[in-house]
Amino acid sequence: MSIDKWEIVIGCEIHTQLLTKTKAFCACENRYGGMPDTRVCPVCLGLPGALPRVSKGYVELGAVAGQALNCSIARFTKFDRKHYFYPDLAKGYQITQYDMPLCTDGHVDLPLCHYPADQQPGGENFRPNNFTGQDCIVDNAYRRVRIERIHLEEDVGKSLHLEGKHSYIDYNRCGTPLIEIVTKPDMTSPEEAALFMQTVQEILRYVKVTKGNLEEGNMRCDANINLTVWEDGKEYHTPISEIKNLNSFRSIRDACTYEAQRQLEEFKTNRQEFNPGFKNTMNWDEVKCETQIMRTKNSFVDYRFVVEPDIKPFSVSEELIENARKAVGELPEAKRIRFKAEYGLSEDDVVTLTSSRELSLWFEEAARGSKNAKRISNLILTDLLAVLNERNQTIADVSISPAHIRELADALESGQITSKQGKKVFSLMLNSGKLPSVLIREEGMEQVNDTDAIEKLVDQVIAANPNAVADYKNGKTNAVGWLMGQVMKQSHGRANPKQATNMLTEKLSAL
Repeated sequence: MSIDKWEIVIGCEIHTQLLTKTKAFCACENRYGGMPDTRVCPVCLGLPGALPRVSKGYVELGAVAGQALNCSIARFTKFDRKHYFYPDLAKGYQITQYDMPLCTDGHVDLPLCHYPADQQPGGENFRPNNFTGQDCIVDNAYRRVRIERIHLEEDVGKSLHLEGKHSYIDYNRCGTPLIEIVTKPDMTSPEEAALFMQTVQEILRYVKVTKGNLEEGNMRCDANINLTVWEDGKEYHTPISEIKNLNSFRSIRDACTYEAQRQLEEFKTNRQEFNPGFKNTMNWDEVKCETQIMRTKNSFVDYRFVVEPDIKPFSVSEELIENARKAVGELPEAKRIRFKAEYGLSEDDVVTLTSSRELSLWFEEAARGSKNAKRISNLILTDLLAVLNERNQTIADVSISPAHIRELADALESGQITSKQGKKVFSLMLNSGKLPSVLIREEGMEQVNDTDAIEKLVDQVIAANPNAVADYKNGKTNAVGWLMGQVMKQSHGRANPKQATNMLTEKLSAL
């Protein structure tokens, strides 16, 4: 018997902490870090007699996330208890949502331009087998990943393992508000799973739902992966492995790649097949670059889901849903498409300009009423961001306004100042906060456009440099450049370069 072909099937569960001021069900401060076990109370520790209360901001941000990911928002929902025993779960159960989640039936469209040209979905090189999921391709430009549900739940504590000798629990994270984004098994490669999480991170940061810092654990992914295998014309499915707590795009890609190969070899040797009630829970070892089995799940019955008795089911108002829709606004991919069409910018430029909502809005404000949006884009991407990166700052920290960049771009575009002068004005305005128009006047940089004045300068340079003029007559055309340098030197860089060059060339040709 021989394997004809095989396909990878991946679904993701992304856990994302929300940017509320307080925890999900109590008044403890919601923030990262700090002294362990200092932001806890009887509610988030689950002490007897303590009653949870749902934070309105928690539900509001959950609805914003749902709207951003194209979900339907429930008008009526509830919380449930999910029971399991683990040291970082102080209560012995987690408050979550089971059969009535806040958000359902959404989707995320992954831009296919992020794939190499020879690895587009549908191409024969996209996977190690023939791609069959054309029904998920949208307008030949996007790969659609369906979202089954987004539910609200609380985070658990954090286990700290020191030098392999001692383990401690920091309960500060207990009760931190989470959403869990559960997809359909629509992803068909490790690269696609990594791109999905990257796209979700970008969207949720854009709508200010989460910080999305993977290194802080604000966002982490559980990847569910198995294989469809065709052997001698018969179709098989391998058992699902859930790889837990992947906290980087690289680890998602590498873990899924390793696990797919492991499952393929396992299928060849002992022919394990899919069981809907069985799942392997795996850990990803970053050092050894391999998955390792942690435990097995036989059924969701193990969790003993029950309705949360201390929180009543509740209605979600139309006003809350409409406010969530308004909070989403224009998302990054739509903004990229518009920037390319409206401003004529390149793909690389729009990707950087839309990397954060604040930067995209800053650019648009600068471009409003400008003579050349492309020049504004170049000033921001080449000059301004270089300074911010050097200072480890973001656009929110910048000391100038969009009007500064717009004035500088317009001065360069009109020829009022040279590019060399523009560099000086840029540096001065960053340090002083003065507008370019003020600096140009104070520094005496106003360009000389008067024809008579320029002609006088050209005549003086020609008269003072007979050797260079002779070189030009003898066919050394580079003499024009040298003479032009003398004109700019005499004018202290203020002569209009285009006018001066044309006039110099005309006079030399007439000699």
